[in-house]
Amino acid sequence: MSNTPEGLSAEALATDMTQSSRGRWTQHDTNWVLSLFGTAVGAGILFLPINIGIGGFWPLAIMALLAFPMTYLAHRGLARFVLSSKNKDSDFTDVVEEHFGATAGRLISLLYFFSIFPILLIYGVGLTNTVDSFMVNQLEMASPSRVLLSALLVAGMIAIMLGGEKLLLRAFALLVYPLVGILLMLSLYLIPHWQAPVVTTPDIAGLSETLWLSVPIIVFSFSHAAAISSFANAQRRHYANGASHKSEAILRNTSLMLIVFVLLFVFSCVLSLSPEQMREAKAANVSVLSYLANVYDNPFIAMLGPLVAFIAITSSFLGHFLGARESFNGLLSKQSSLSVGLIDKLGVGLMFIAIWVCAVMNPSILDMMGAISGPIIAMILFIMPTIAIFKVPALKQYRNHLGTYFILLVGILAVSALLYNMAG
Repeated sequence: MSNTPEGLSAEALATDMTQSSRGRWTQHDTNWVLSLFGTAVGAGILFLPINIGIGGFWPLAIMALLAFPMTYLAHRGLARFVLSSKNKDSDFTDVVEEHFGATAGRLISLLYFFSIFPILLIYGVGLTNTVDSFMVNQLEMASPSRVLLSALLVAGMIAIMLGGEKLLLRAFALLVYPLVGILLMLSLYLIPHWQAPVVTTPDIAGLSETLWLSVPIIVFSFSHAAAISSFANAQRRHYANGASHKSEAILRNTSLMLIVFVLLFVFSCVLSLSPEQMREAKAANVSVLSYLANVYDNPFIAMLGPLVAFIAITSSFLGHFLGARESFNGLLSKQSSLSVGLIDKLGVGLMFIAIWVCAVMNPSILDMMGAISGPIIAMILFIMPTIAIFKVPALKQYRNHLGTYFILLVGILAVSALLYNMAG
């Protein structure tokens, strides 16, 4: 006789428990919302109001309406792709090889790694510059050794990663709550400075081009694709058969949280500055907080600027390192006979050295590297999961969904706009 209640099999009991947990929101779910939010809100948020607001009212309004479906549907599609594997322990590299074959799978996995890794280099430099600037300008200290400062900062963030999933989720919670609070505080603080936007009849051709070129900005300002594979596998371990349902609920709430807080911040900044001031800020290559501090001569904003940058870069670094580490381990394990533990140590060591060296050198080539990683992220986040829907039997139920074609269209627009910008 079975030891499970009323003779149920272990599998049936697990399914029953999974179904009963579907409707309940747990601390586990909240922690992952914060983790994904932290991954998405990087240093780019400080430049997002300038990049979007410079086109005037109509592009801002239209992109605000499209931001949620673009963010939620794309990340839901990628999570569904990871969860479509027959092997319950598959990460992103395993799934692409399973569905697209060994050669194509390894190529996609390699592209996935190189879409994330340059962002880590950028964040390593950005974090070092932010802390150095804060120590010199706000704390009035002498500039520390860049070699030592960058080593301590990068090693500290990697140490959090090596502490495991629980420590990582705890770190995200500690970082994201103040980030959300500061964003909300700044957004509300700027309300008395709002100016009525200039609303004119839009030029259709000009508006279309502006919207087209703005798609990548929205896509990557809200992207948390680097953490989706680890996220999906964590839900599969935690919820078993209910992983897909729970993943969608967590991603939906993450997207809503991103849209509410980030767009409130964007609108508040844009309505506080004129398009001419936006263009001036872009020409000066400064963040919106730095420009606002200069315009209003406000020490409150000047102090919060570095703090927001530090928290945003750190939280996003952790999420992107998660994806880079997983993809590196998956790639090397398929190309060598080394043990998984040794591969992980080797990957962490190599990435630490690369990020550290880059942070010390402080090269100007990072913008170009970011532009190169951009089209790859668009292809992996939007186009590849859509192709999988028409190729993988486990995903065939999504073939006639309107959202599938919407995401494919957004992906094509994002890639083409990025390539156009690079060619220009």
